[in-house]
Amino acid sequence: MNGAYDVIIIGSGAGGGTLAYHLAPSGKRILLLERGDWLPREQPNWSAADVFVDGRYNSPDTWFDERGKAFQPQIHYYVGGATKMYGAALYRLRVEDFDQVVHHDGISPAWPIRYEQMEPYYTKAEQLYQVHGARGEDPTEPPASAPYPFPAVSHEPRIQQLSDDLAAAGYHPFHAPCAIMLNEANMAYSTCIRCPTCDGFPCLVHAKSDAEVNAVRPALEHPNVGMLTNAQAVRLETNAAGTEVTEVVVDHEGHEERYRGGIVVVSCGAANSAKLLLASANDAHPCGLANGSDQVGRNYMFHDSQAVLALSIEPNPTVFQKTVAVNDFYFRGPDFDYPLGNIQMIGKSQPAMYRGEKPIETKFAPSWALQEVAEHAVDFWLSTEDLPSPDNRVTLNPDGNIQLRYRLTNPTAGDRLFRQLRSMLGIMRMHEDHLARRWAYMKTDIPVAGVAHQAGTCRFGNDPADSVLNPNCQAHEVQNLYVVDTSFFPSIGAVNPALTAMANAMRVGDHLLERMGAQASVRASAA
Repeated sequence: MNGAYDVIIIGSGAGGGTLAYHLAPSGKRILLLERGDWLPREQPNWSAADVFVDGRYNSPDTWFDERGKAFQPQIHYYVGGATKMYGAALYRLRVEDFDQVVHHDGISPAWPIRYEQMEPYYTKAEQLYQVHGARGEDPTEPPASAPYPFPAVSHEPRIQQLSDDLAAAGYHPFHAPCAIMLNEANMAYSTCIRCPTCDGFPCLVHAKSDAEVNAVRPALEHPNVGMLTNAQAVRLETNAAGTEVTEVVVDHEGHEERYRGGIVVVSCGAANSAKLLLASANDAHPCGLANGSDQVGRNYMFHDSQAVLALSIEPNPTVFQKTVAVNDFYFRGPDFDYPLGNIQMIGKSQPAMYRGEKPIETKFAPSWALQEVAEHAVDFWLSTEDLPSPDNRVTLNPDGNIQLRYRLTNPTAGDRLFRQLRSMLGIMRMHEDHLARRWAYMKTDIPVAGVAHQAGTCRFGNDPADSVLNPNCQAHEVQNLYVVDTSFFPSIGAVNPALTAMANAMRVGDHLLERMGAQASVRASAA
């Protein structure tokens, strides 16, 4: 595909990949740019040592913290983006997350759109990504216009017992929404086999619903859609007035190439989308493209997440563990009138994951051998809302690399959620004095390196003075520039952000289809 394109999409993850899928049937000429390559399908996909210890699929990239210290972020540059390694937990934000929410440590601002405007697209995204779940179990769940497209993934015996114990104690455990290609009614024909290497692993058999498998590959079946891999967008150039992107400058396998698109969509991940806009400064945009508000790169969020391990009194032989969640503390704690967050399971830990985890070894050895720890381990993920702060921001250092300045914004809620889970260990038949933080799932004990849930650097809003994008995720200052990854979030809620990015990409996609249709009509009339 040569020449100009109707749409150029930079990034093929939850936002960009989904948008490409949504636009593909239009017949418009679409170019998808992906800085990485296809993630190789190989036996190490299912190796805990390769994935969690050696970081085989972590992309080589160096960022810098506020002190200028280098670190390697937990980043994955592949077709499908971060979804290649995600846990496939696809939650909707709550209705209340779209409004202003008061936290103990600050304010979570309102969105410029309402939940009702996003709801139809949540439903479409759940259908595209084949989400399994059950409506009506979670007391905080928002209204939905359709049931989940597939039934909830069943609990294995130890997790069913855990769910029953929580329910008996008055809590409301629910089946976690899982985006996997599972047919429990006919396992002989199921793509997913409920293996232990899902959460945090790439799926060797393509049974996890990720952006590559469910969006990019189907989009590429359309002759009007093309993709370049190993193609990193390094700069966006504009006309002299700075009102329109004229060229996307790309490093394609070490060579500079330039592409022209009527519409340019940035979807590189919150940090890298900000980097691209900041690196595209010119005379019309001296502080970075679309940055007249000085908001590009600011309000970086990534959830205050805690991976923790508890020890079951009885063995936990569960294989596919990520099937239950609790939102009883999403809006307030039992003795705390502010939100705490979400509790969900993560993939079952394996002995190889503990290698180098000194907190685990110090707490349990020598009374617990690591194999025995794994046999009794029950693994949880605690997620607390990170509050936007203009001082938490992405900037570029003198060499043009990402420098990430960050301070925790909502620590009280995170600490209380950890203590809340610890107080529940007894009713879940766990050893009450054993709850340890897990660094393997965080990949590192450097907090800012855990960027899987990054969001917020190009937030949308109605006022160009305090936002980068309008409610359609179009740059206030550049008429053909859009951003559809999680950069647009003005707040992040306390559940995994992927489904919201997917749904929003479809919402923006409908806007773009209408815009391109109108433009085509205008051109036809002029002719």
